[in-house]
Amino acid sequence: MTTKIAIFGVGLIGGSLALCFKGKPGLHVTGYTHLPELIHTFQERQVVDHATLSVEEAALDADFIFLCVPVSLLNTYLEQLSRLPLKRGCVISDVGSTKASIIACAEQLHFQTDVHFIGGHPMAGSERSGVGAASALLFENAYYVLTPPAGVPDHAYDRLATLLSQHTRAQMVRVEPVLHDEIVGAISHLPHVIAVALVNQIREYNEHNPLYRMLAAGGFRDITRIASSDPIVWRDILLSNRHVVLNLLNDWNKGVQQFIELLQTQDARGIEQQFEYAGAFRDELPERRKGMITTLYDLYLDVPDHPGIIGKITTEIGNRGINISNVQIIESREDVPGVMRLSFRNEKDMEQAKAMLLDSEYSVFARV
Repeated sequence: MTTKIAIFGVGLIGGSLALCFKGKPGLHVTGYTHLPELIHTFQERQVVDHATLSVEEAALDADFIFLCVPVSLLNTYLEQLSRLPLKRGCVISDVGSTKASIIACAEQLHFQTDVHFIGGHPMAGSERSGVGAASALLFENAYYVLTPPAGVPDHAYDRLATLLSQHTRAQMVRVEPVLHDEIVGAISHLPHVIAVALVNQIREYNEHNPLYRMLAAGGFRDITRIASSDPIVWRDILLSNRHVVLNLLNDWNKGVQQFIELLQTQDARGIEQQFEYAGAFRDELPERRKGMITTLYDLYLDVPDHPGIIGKITTEIGNRGINISNVQIIESREDVPGVMRLSFRNEKDMEQAKAMLLDSEYSVFARV
């Protein structure tokens, strides 16, 4: 018996889910898009078994439906699905990074008997976007949060959790929707707001003195990289979780005010303690597990200043079958002891490159 899976929105997340399921025994994957030009892309990338421009066709007889559309469109698609004759036992889920609003919408809709909505949030991503960046390995070792509304039967939850854990190799975590939004707001939404505010602060300073931009290479660029996230996506996320983010920003302001007072009173020990508290907690955080903010796999190395050295290094790495995702020459290096940064898409490639470079007697450093 074939299990039909429908993916609405076959981009980075939807396409990666599709690749996790496609080709597995007993599974058939249908991809829906409202853009005709993407049908050819789906076929060329072979991410789905069938592609369609029809919501009705995609949902017909589907055992599972995954809504992988922007957060601002989730309610619209859910309402549309509630008016269709869905298969009994169908489980609908989404991949949005906020859960309370979509759960509230689902609870107000009247789905037919034995059709259930369960919120979902795979906590993994990439610096790239679109179906071209989709990967069957995207969710491996990541946390995949499920937030079922009250009243969802265990058998429906278990079916969805089993499907996802078996084929994505993610670690399933069951969380209450409001709690999910509070936690994700703190570990992802707030950092994005802070990064954007910080970059814009420096941008304003730079309008009066271009040295700010010139000297912001290296560490500043690294710690603010999430400020380059998609503006439309983050507009929708922040508005969807605005009450949580507002509370978090109020708490953030209290922390900033505390530093202001420490500096005004020249409280040296108080400043030390803040760094000690932060350092101790950060050291307890899990390493190398995928999370809300994409992990970087970077190596820094000192290289001699002579022609052709950069090409030589990258060619040697490429000849070993190791893929480099990005190369950067860092002009300001007060924060790391290297001038060349090599970025990799996974830890395995990074470690292989590090071993090769060390064997070649390069000075190599990894950011922790």
